[in-house]
Amino acid sequence: MNKKSEEFLGVMLNFIPSSKDDYKKSIEDNGEILETVIIEDVFMPKVLKLLVEETNTDLLKRIFDYFEEVSHCGDEHLLNTFSVTVLEVLGNDRVILGIAQKYMGPKTIQLQVEADRSLGRIDI
Repeated sequence: MNKKSEEFLGVMLNFIPSSKDDYKKSIEDNGEILETVIIEDVFMPKVLKLLVEETNTDLLKRIFDYFEEVSHCGDEHLLNTFSVTVLEVLGNDRVILGIAQKYMGPKTIQLQVEADRSLGRIDI
C-alpha cells in the first residue's frame, strides 16, 4: 500500500471513528491491510448510511470535499482504488447516487461517471 492510500484510510477513520473496530477486525481477518476490502466493507456502508439518513450534512460535506481532493491528487494507485471502491459503490444505487451528487465536486462526478462507464452502466 502506498503512502497516499494509507493517508486516505487514516482520513476516513478520522471522519468515521465508529469504524475503527471493523477496520481492525478486517486487518486481523485478512492478516494485512486490504485497502479495497476496508473501503468497501468498512467505510462505504457507513457513508451510504449517512447518505440515506442525510441528517449529518456537515460530515457528508466534509467527506465529499475530501473525495474531491482525492479526485485531484494525481496518485494513480489511489485514484484507481478510489474509483473501483468508493465511486463504483456509490453508483450501485441510483437513489443514493442522486443524494451523493449533491455533495460531489465536479472532478468526483466526472470520475464517478467514468467508473459507471467502465462497468457498462452508462452508454458511452
